[in-house]
Amino acid sequence: MILHLITNFSASAGAETMLARLLKASPDERVMVVSLLDISARNRDLAGNPRVEYVALGARSLPAIIQGTMRLAQIIRQEKPSVLLCWMYHAMVVGTLAAKLSRRATPVIWNVRQSLDDVASLSRSSHLAIAAAKVLSGSASGIIYNSSRARDMHGAYGYRNLNSVVIPNGFEIPAVATHHQVPDQAPARRIGIVARFHPQKDHATFFRAAASVLRTHPDTRFLAAGRGLAWDNPEVVRLITDAGLPSEAIDLRGEVADMEDFYRNIDILALSSRTEGFPNVVAEAMSYAKMVVATDVGDAAEVAGNAGIVVPARDPEAFADAMRKVLDLSPEEYARYAHLARDRIESEYTLHKIERRYSNFLRNF
Repeated sequence: MILHLITNFSASAGAETMLARLLKASPDERVMVVSLLDISARNRDLAGNPRVEYVALGARSLPAIIQGTMRLAQIIRQEKPSVLLCWMYHAMVVGTLAAKLSRRATPVIWNVRQSLDDVASLSRSSHLAIAAAKVLSGSASGIIYNSSRARDMHGAYGYRNLNSVVIPNGFEIPAVATHHQVPDQAPARRIGIVARFHPQKDHATFFRAAASVLRTHPDTRFLAAGRGLAWDNPEVVRLITDAGLPSEAIDLRGEVADMEDFYRNIDILALSSRTEGFPNVVAEAMSYAKMVVATDVGDAAEVAGNAGIVVPARDPEAFADAMRKVLDLSPEEYARYAHLARDRIESEYTLHKIERRYSNFLRNF
């Protein structure tokens, strides 16, 4: 039995989505998921695996974290998992301590989902967890990184573990993006961004770049999806106003349930982040045969390959210039890059291939 420990399985970000996909791809194996905070119906439904048992610890304060650590130690003693896989920093710290308290020789594997491109954009709580994990890193039986850059940066920061591997995220290839359906006309000038409203996603750079693009390509339209991206959020409105981006040029959609519809209705996927590990949205958009413009964070450049353009982070004009280059492609050029995007995900990042890499690595313990 595999025991997954994750910081918050009620979130809708990359780590939670990837865990749900792994659970869906492992229907014949008994699995338990323990969340330090909560578990959402969205993630249960995404996993769609009736064999999974879920436990939410509700650890929202230091006393609750201590109590949750003790409870997790008890779960480890009772369930006797073959491996404890800890997703993200807080879970890595709590899982390692709980395994020690359980007095069982349970292999503890860390799953690092974040690179350290811009630590200033992370919360104080994340800073503390990253530092605590560095101290405990030698106690982990192994570490999975979801990007090569994350492994390099954490090694330079002081994480000590020779038994590490890079396993990127995996994706189910959507049927709507079969080759004969890849668009053969010029882009309709719809540029979308998918990211929760958070400093590390750097929406300010995206809004400024969008305003710049409008000055040369006035028929371009922008779509923004993600928690907090709504007109009733005054901070978002302020950033859009400060950027000089007309409100009629951007559609703020908030948290979107139907991502298939979102990807179908854009022509370019934008990623303006200051830091990432493996940017799920880049690969997801590419699986729908969409070109990408991304900042050079995490493994964005590795994922995009020659099917997109990567620019330095926090540079609105470089970002705008990259978007213009895609908008100016001929119909034939755009169709060729769209094919490349789809083919790259299909050949390198299918969920089946990634699930096998997880299974093969965990089988060593």
